[in-house]
Amino acid sequence: MKYAIAIVAAAAALASATATPAKLVARASSSATATSSGSLPTVTVKGNGASSNALHTLHRGAGLTTPAFFAGDTRFYIRGVDYQPGGSSGAADPIANVAGCTRDIVEFKKLGINTVRVYTVDNTANHDQCMAALAAAGIYLALDVNTPHYAINRADPAPSYNSEYLQSVFATIDAFAKYDNTLLFFSGNEVINDDNTTNCAPYVKAVTRDMKQYIGSRGYRSIPVGYSAADVASNRYEMASYMNCGTADQRSDFFAFNDYSWCDPSSSYTISGWDQKVAQYGNYSIPLFLSEYGCIKSARNFEEVASLYGTNMTPVYSGGLVYEYSEEGNHFGLVQISGSSVTEAPDFASLANELAQNQPSGDGGYKSSGSPSTCPAQSSTWEVTAFTGEELPAIPSGAAAYMKNGAGTGPGLSGSGSMSASGASTGTATPGSGSVTAVASGSSASASASSAAQALVAGEMGVAPFVCGLVVLVSSLVGTALL
Repeated sequence: MKYAIAIVAAAAALASATATPAKLVARASSSATATSSGSLPTVTVKGNGASSNALHTLHRGAGLTTPAFFAGDTRFYIRGVDYQPGGSSGAADPIANVAGCTRDIVEFKKLGINTVRVYTVDNTANHDQCMAALAAAGIYLALDVNTPHYAINRADPAPSYNSEYLQSVFATIDAFAKYDNTLLFFSGNEVINDDNTTNCAPYVKAVTRDMKQYIGSRGYRSIPVGYSAADVASNRYEMASYMNCGTADQRSDFFAFNDYSWCDPSSSYTISGWDQKVAQYGNYSIPLFLSEYGCIKSARNFEEVASLYGTNMTPVYSGGLVYEYSEEGNHFGLVQISGSSVTEAPDFASLANELAQNQPSGDGGYKSSGSPSTCPAQSSTWEVTAFTGEELPAIPSGAAAYMKNGAGTGPGLSGSGSMSASGASTGTATPGSGSVTAVASGSSASASASSAAQALVAGEMGVAPFVCGLVVLVSSLVGTALL
């Protein structure tokens, strides 16, 4: 009888432990509930560790990845536009501009998009209203974490990879991790734009590693982190391979590149060379998409949309983002903005029509498993010499504390800049050193409570409750045996 009572008590303790994850409860807060844009399901990379921070290292270490995004059990295709009124190099935050955001969401809905990419935000501003409005319209945010003054300097990357820079990057993560419709973070955009700047690659990859570690260490849901590359034919594939090689903590969650090779009306799937790129990336094992597309050599009919979301490309590509929403003097704009009014260009209707007619369904033929890439060897088009293979710069010593204590208040758009700041990296990291070893508790972790809770689905619970329950069970049985 004593044995039976002990087993029942231990089983009850196990059930209680598995039903109530302690860390999840600790993260819950009224603040998180108030600011979470919970009307949309969070998007993850299945099989790539994005489903649960508690299992992050285990999943990533398995070496099997799924090259597609998923919203729940439904494959998610990025169908969007690049959105930066004022220009991508300007210091303006469209997600903090409620009037402008509200004005433009009307147009986004006409286009039928589900994603906007924003290149610059103010990490000290409030973004609740715009993020909620975007979520209500079914729209996610793909966000660059850099600003014109806080970024890796392609001319001299080593000094610009410093603790002050990472503080700004991490503060931007803090500002947006709480929103369920934050789709992904870009660690950089076209930092490498020719063969002579490939020496920047280890620093871009180190920032990607640091961002993933910060997200996991602060207890946020696993928001995908990756890089947006220039379409430099001589090293584009090398960069893609580089961002997907090495240990689990070093590899990106996705890879994107900007592609303007399809130019209407004289182009096609084969003339543009898109067929060759699909073949080249056929075995690539993380999600791939176009972070910019839309050639302007002639009228833009967006005939490429049918191929991008058709059966030729969906096994490899997860969609793309058209450059760009508003006219900024470069003739790429889909609309002209004047105060509160918006005038649609002819190609606006063309894009809306093509997106409406080309809506992929099902899993698109994606490959459900794959292996990490091989790190590229040094060559005349891959001039990476300071760090080779899996070697990466060590996180700057001053930035390591942010993993536990949080980044604090960011510099916003009025900061003095970080490219010549002190506190640069001084060593080489050991592969695996960017793994999440502990999850911090406190205000930063609490901010993501609502999103983390909504992201949990059956089978995606952390292992800690089960371990604790097992300890209780074994302890109870041993104790009973001694009676």
